[in-house]
Amino acid sequence: MVLTALVTGPALPQAVAAAPRGPVADAAAPPAAGTKGAGPWTFAVIGDIPYGAAEIASFPQAVAQINADPEVRMVTHLGDIKNGSSVCSDDYFRAIKQDFDRFDDPFVYTIGDNEWTDCHRPNNGGYNPLERLAAVRSVFFPRPGRTLGRHAVAVCSQGAQGYPENVKYNRAGVDFAAVHIVGSNNSLAPWTGNTGPTPEQTAEVLGRTAAGIQLIRQTFSDARHRHDRAVVLMTQADMFDPTGTDPAFADYFAFQPIVQAIVQESRAFHGPVYLFNGDSHLYNADRPLAAGSAWLKFYGITASADNLQRITVDGSDNAHDYLRVTIQPRGTRVLDWQRIPFTNA
Repeated sequence: MVLTALVTGPALPQAVAAAPRGPVADAAAPPAAGTKGAGPWTFAVIGDIPYGAAEIASFPQAVAQINADPEVRMVTHLGDIKNGSSVCSDDYFRAIKQDFDRFDDPFVYTIGDNEWTDCHRPNNGGYNPLERLAAVRSVFFPRPGRTLGRHAVAVCSQGAQGYPENVKYNRAGVDFAAVHIVGSNNSLAPWTGNTGPTPEQTAEVLGRTAAGIQLIRQTFSDARHRHDRAVVLMTQADMFDPTGTDPAFADYFAFQPIVQAIVQESRAFHGPVYLFNGDSHLYNADRPLAAGSAWLKFYGITASADNLQRITVDGSDNAHDYLRVTIQPRGTRVLDWQRIPFTNA
């Protein structure tokens, strides 16, 4: 019954609400504390990179450039470590992991759809996506509760629940959550040879969505408890893709309970909320959940989240820069950011 409700779309929020939940974080991985009132704190954001042979070859140079940025103290990759028409092989995963290991700073990676959800495609190798997801977790998350990077740090992880990629942490009075939300309708798009999601596919989406919503709510709860200044959410999926001229709810319905949770939590939070995503490949900054936005009606949401700003990073053929994002120690605008061109682009 629950799985059937999930596939139909509109009943997804109830299905997710019925899913079992575990503790939000590994007990051994407390949140890394930030320092309020100190100087600016800067992190870098990339996504949808490397795509294709040329970007794969130049990616180590991009890593070196970010390493050389004296302001950057942490790096996040928003997923999609390959394009959607290349093979999802173990060898490729290991090669990208070696590149990730070259980052000097703590490195947070949230999984994209190209590295598992879409691997059923014949030109991707015709894999079972759930098997590829297990491989991605095995390669990129060998130590749940620790970031990647040469100077790894502790983060709160949902590793004990089976979602080591879902993490949260605190820096400079700002609460961060990296949440595994992917394109292809959050992985409910049918796999090759099927007209709808399989039971196994649906069960995975149900569990992961419930865990992701739990992480989002816990992050906001922590921020309210500590009276922190802002919340930052980081995902792969663009749930408000401005490049689509006539989006169909049938292609987005799996995001509905996530968007509802984000609106509810943002409205209950006193400060700004920032959502960083990749997926649509074109830099964009907007407020997709503000009053008057067509996305509210699209997702069937009656209240707005005027304090939420979304930022999409460049990627794919436009992966010519990284975002340098700075937490300002004072003022109502907590985050400032600028696009820094890759010198090898």
